[in-house]
Amino acid sequence: MEPFRIGPIRPPSEADSLLMQVTQGCTWNKCKFCNLYRHTKFRAYTVDSVKEDIDRMAAFARKAERSRRTDGSWDVERLNAELREMPPEEQNSYYVVATWLLNGGKNVFLQDGNTLALSGGRLTEVLRYLKETFPQIERITSYGRAENLSKVSAEEFAELREAGLTRIHSGFESGSDEVLALVNKGVTSEQQIRAGKNIKAGGLELSVYFMPGLGGRALSRKNAEGMARVVSEVNPDFVRIRTAAIKPGTELYEDYERGDFVLCSEDEKVEEIRILIVKTGDVNTRIVSDHIVNLLQAVKGSLKKDREKMLAILDEYRNMPEPEKKLFQLARRTRALISPKELARMPLRQRRQLQRAAEQISDPDEWTRTMNEWIGRYI
Repeated sequence: MEPFRIGPIRPPSEADSLLMQVTQGCTWNKCKFCNLYRHTKFRAYTVDSVKEDIDRMAAFARKAERSRRTDGSWDVERLNAELREMPPEEQNSYYVVATWLLNGGKNVFLQDGNTLALSGGRLTEVLRYLKETFPQIERITSYGRAENLSKVSAEEFAELREAGLTRIHSGFESGSDEVLALVNKGVTSEQQIRAGKNIKAGGLELSVYFMPGLGGRALSRKNAEGMARVVSEVNPDFVRIRTAAIKPGTELYEDYERGDFVLCSEDEKVEEIRILIVKTGDVNTRIVSDHIVNLLQAVKGSLKKDREKMLAILDEYRNMPEPEKKLFQLARRTRALISPKELARMPLRQRRQLQRAAEQISDPDEWTRTMNEWIGRYI
């Protein structure tokens, strides 16, 4: 059996989705905080090439379906045995398809970083072929770069919606033009707003991403206020929080090493999330904190219905004594717990170990650097 292409990333919300690579890499590939595709040349695959991959997926699906019992349950032992017998180059493809079917076989995520760079007509043809091959599919989602999305009309988005696309994920990261310029995002807030409005007018769901800390200490407040303005204008379905980690190997880390960029502390990043929630207008947007890089994953909910609840969680953290904050930050970043409430239930021995480790770093800037390093391990 022929394997199919699988890209390197997907949103956490697409964990149960079938991954289908329509493009490779990123059209821009110049953001100063990202080096994921830095050594990958962008290419858009031909319609025929993508259709061939869909046919390969269907072949793997037919093989997997032989392990489905008449009552609808799965013979997982048989699936695992078949997986072990396959050549290594086929194993990943079979695993992805089988896992997708075991989880319902309803959702598909189009890869890589900017699938919407593919012309509308070509993508429409791909979507229709995918739905014809797998009629049970209910949701198809994709990444899209705001600069490209801003050039697509509401009518073109509606055509993609009719063909099967249901949601676009877009890494806005910030709504501040100063921050966007600082990190060389190659897009403006007005382009973000135009893209978002057209996507919504075309009947698609929109999930945008916000990175607290991306502007550094100097632009921290502007980072949050700018994002609040964009969200208020666009009314996306979701704002997904992705706490910034400035990683070695990126231009932004080089700025940090030269002293041109000052890292935000954990408290400053929390404050940015609070500003976003307070300053965003009366929209139906949901705040989502579905990634381990976020300090307070419990901050989630509807801006229309849950604003006060989210602010209460943030304020509970803000009012913690400084030693407790520091202990929680370390415990969270080392995956010892998820929420501050768990500190009270932490075994005494583990708590003392973490306290000793925290007390060894007294300089605030060194502590911020250490937390940044920990966050970077999860990206």
